[in-house]
Amino acid sequence: MEALFAVTLGLLSASGVYLLLRARTFPVVLGLTLISYAVNLFLFAMGRLAGDPAVLGQVANAGDAIPQALVLTAIVIGFAMTAFVIVLALRGLAETGDDHVDGRPGEGDR
Repeated sequence: MEALFAVTLGLLSASGVYLLLRARTFPVVLGLTLISYAVNLFLFAMGRLAGDPAVLGQVANAGDAIPQALVLTAIVIGFAMTAFVIVLALRGLAETGDDHVDGRPGEGDR
């Protein structure tokens, strides 16, 4: 289980970094989203992958609730930031007429 989880985190992180290095705004937004998913899963794993829910009177093998609260907060903040970045990208597209992140046309667009 842990190996599958680690491979999933690695794939999400690698895909996110690859998309962040693209020159267009939509892949950059997707890359940021994938990296935030990877960070959320990593934080969630810090609270133990295999643990019982915390029930009153039965707390012998309970998972930690703090990482779960952090992940829930990070999901809400990540959603708001993704919406903000999409609005910024649309504004940049409307002002410059191009969706490159640096404002210059790329190698294949000349």
